[in-house]
Amino acid sequence: MKKQKLFVAKIGGNIIEDQEALDSFLKDFSKVEGAKILVHGGGKSATNLASKLNIKTEMIDGRRITSAENLDIVVMTYAGLLNKTIVSGLQKNNCNAIGLTGADANVILAKKREPKFIDYGYVGDVIKVNDNVINNFLQLGITPVFCAVTHDGDGQLFNTNADTIASEIASAMGNHFEVSLFYCFELKGVLENIEDKDSVIEHINLETYSKLRDTEVIADGMLPKLQNCFEALHKNVNKVHIANAEFIRDNNIKHTTLSL
Repeated sequence: MKKQKLFVAKIGGNIIEDQEALDSFLKDFSKVEGAKILVHGGGKSATNLASKLNIKTEMIDGRRITSAENLDIVVMTYAGLLNKTIVSGLQKNNCNAIGLTGADANVILAKKREPKFIDYGYVGDVIKVNDNVINNFLQLGITPVFCAVTHDGDGQLFNTNADTIASEIASAMGNHFEVSLFYCFELKGVLENIEDKDSVIEHINLETYSKLRDTEVIADGMLPKLQNCFEALHKNVNKVHIANAEFIRDNNIKHTTLSL
């Protein structure tokens, strides 16, 4: 039997911080037919709140060091204000949604990242996604909206990279659906020349990725994003796209598609 299609989208701070852009995205996302899931980050909002509360934010190579104080900020921001703002925006557009952390219905179990060269604090790495529970929501016509908070099953919450959560959810849902994963960010796709916003590399496979990485065309924050993309492709995800928000309403615009 042919599987139904599922669309998983991940959005980050550049959309979340811009109310007009967020409203536009949620309106377009609501129009996507069939089963869909939305994952969001919100690091900029967490950093802004921490600053207002005089709590230090420490970043190493673009990754947040999550102290106990910063974990409180992350949970309040991601699971509270941002998640419910997004859910209410979807309801406004007649998309019945439910906001979730990994702890809700035990949907995402994680473990504390082991300190090696760097101790990231209360950062969790995903162990398991409860795809059956997520599927139950989808079968009821409810769109899950996940923030970047997980738990260990023993009462501890974690900050977890939203790109990774999107990849892990998409991979797990491949047991039930034909899954497309969309990473939405401010650029049109992966660029060959960061100074030229139209220099989109439209197709990247593992061989191309290795060359682009070795020549440092792909570097810094794009490396973990692409690693998540290929991880998803290795584990049940059919298609992965990287593009700006316009992709949600026009799949034919220039963007980056990844394949093995």
